[in-house]
Amino acid sequence: MRQKRNGAPTVSADLLVTPEVTGPRGAASRADAGLLDFPVLDREPGRLGRSLSSLAGEGHPVWTYVVGVLLSLVSLACLSILAGLLVTRLLLHVHGVASDDDWLATFLARHRSSVLTDASLVGSIMAGGVVLPIIAACAALIAVLARHWRLAAFLGCALAVESGSYRATTLVVHRHRPAVHRLESLPVNASYPSGHTAASIAVYCGLALLFTSRLSNKGARIAIWTIAVLIPIFVAFSRMYRGMHHPLDVLGGMVIGIAALSALVLVARASGRAAR
Repeated sequence: MRQKRNGAPTVSADLLVTPEVTGPRGAASRADAGLLDFPVLDREPGRLGRSLSSLAGEGHPVWTYVVGVLLSLVSLACLSILAGLLVTRLLLHVHGVASDDDWLATFLARHRSSVLTDASLVGSIMAGGVVLPIIAACAALIAVLARHWRLAAFLGCALAVESGSYRATTLVVHRHRPAVHRLESLPVNASYPSGHTAASIAVYCGLALLFTSRLSNKGARIAIWTIAVLIPIFVAFSRMYRGMHHPLDVLGGMVIGIAALSALVLVARASGRAAR
């Protein structure tokens, strides 16, 4: 603060900058922010991300996020439907492809055991419509308490984009499930793609992506990614074992899961750029 000649005080421009919060509460706030600082979401996006960051106008990062999620959903749904139509109306009519795609599900159905049946149930539950939303909600709650809004929306939106794309695909693409005794009562003509496989990639690999971006220890990063990759593989095996999907259905689910996760990383980076 400085004085005018007539004695009236004026405020220096330097004092208009918000001071750093000190004391126990300020230290805790900085600690919370540090605990939820995931560099993978803060990197500068590429050309597509830069275009998205300016799509909703300057200074509107929330709208950038919303628009990005909607565009991701529509784009991925269209691509998934196109892939499903190519599989069901073209690829499966190539000589030998359909029988080869049926072979694994038939083989697994013939070699079922009580232990493997119980394990397949666990694999299905891990990627089901109860467990994954709970994981995404818990992550969102922690992020909201720490006021990290992009992280709060990350897993939930990745799961929403994946689920919406899967549902849209099953409405257009109709493929019968394997001709074996199925261990679950689900619509018979909704075999393509595997929604459980897609959802497990979006959530578990999403968590791995966030955590490993904070770690510099190579062994820990390898361990986390190994677990994150093995879980979707276990889920895919479980769904085929239970007679719910063919291998091509699982492959389609993998594509959706990876694409949904990649899209949300792009959206988070673009909204971060818009905020900056």
